[in-house]
Amino acid sequence: MFYKKLLLLIIALHVLVLFVKAQQRPQYTQYVFNNYLLNPAVTGIENYTDVKMGYRSQWTGLEGAPVTSYFSINAPIGTDFVQGDASAFPTSGGEYPQSRLYTQDYRASEPHHGIGFTVVSDKAGPITQTNLNATYAYHLGITSKLNLAVGVAAGVNHINLNTALITLENPNDPTINNLNASQWKPDLGVGLWAYSSNYYVGVSAQQVLPQNLYITTGNTANQSKTVPHFLLTAGYKVFVSDDIALLPSALLKFIQPVPTTFDINLKMSFRDRFWFGGSYRKNDSYAVLAGFNLSSFVNVGYSYDITTSALRTVSNGTHEIVIGILLNNRYKLTSPQHGW
Repeated sequence: MFYKKLLLLIIALHVLVLFVKAQQRPQYTQYVFNNYLLNPAVTGIENYTDVKMGYRSQWTGLEGAPVTSYFSINAPIGTDFVQGDASAFPTSGGEYPQSRLYTQDYRASEPHHGIGFTVVSDKAGPITQTNLNATYAYHLGITSKLNLAVGVAAGVNHINLNTALITLENPNDPTINNLNASQWKPDLGVGLWAYSSNYYVGVSAQQVLPQNLYITTGNTANQSKTVPHFLLTAGYKVFVSDDIALLPSALLKFIQPVPTTFDINLKMSFRDRFWFGGSYRKNDSYAVLAGFNLSSFVNVGYSYDITTSALRTVSNGTHEIVIGILLNNRYKLTSPQHGW
């Protein structure tokens, strides 16, 4: 029994070491549904207050597998944008955002600011990471149909190791007693986002400030560092007809020292009512996605990942659900104008 419990402790510490040597932020299959989580420059991009709540259960069936939940809210600021007509929409709501006429009449948004806030909790085994960030972005029209936004996210990151999940024969074991199990660290992210009516390109850096993480507080402390996450994403809207659009997108992740990885996503949207699609993550999974814009107030998206990595023998796949709420939606849009 002692050796079994000792093994659990070793595994927990090993997980913590791996945490600082691999991807340290959560991943999302439905990133295209809330790019705001990846890039602070998206703050205030829509002409309403965008609220989203998400839950992701990764590798279900595997004990201690990652579970991620989040809440995000962001809104535009600026009289010309908020009370004006950013994209030639009349009061009734105008053409569906997916229609060809929408892109023909589209014009770049008036210069405006955006503010927002995110709370992201990611739990894997005994380790829980919580990020609290306030975000700000400034949007500027650089041509008649193209906007460029720059954004910043600043806040704190809390990392906690739940030692209650680790039990030894000797409760006074110095390894346990010396654990610095709860740490608060500053957090910073930056991003750029270029967007028009039918495409977007974004680049961002998360966890810009490397932080030391100490597994123990003794003189022989094992010290590791958080690493920056660099993300590049782009999407394009391809019209099949006035009512149907294909929305391919890609997300590249550069995180040292792990190999570069990527996600590829394809959605088919029917007017502004519902959509479905598929996704592929390199050496990890395939996924199916579907979503409904239930009204001008709420929309919902769901995805299921089929694991293709070595974990497929013990994993029942990954479930992710996102609920969006559109507040102050004065033009009664039932589909995000720039989030697609």
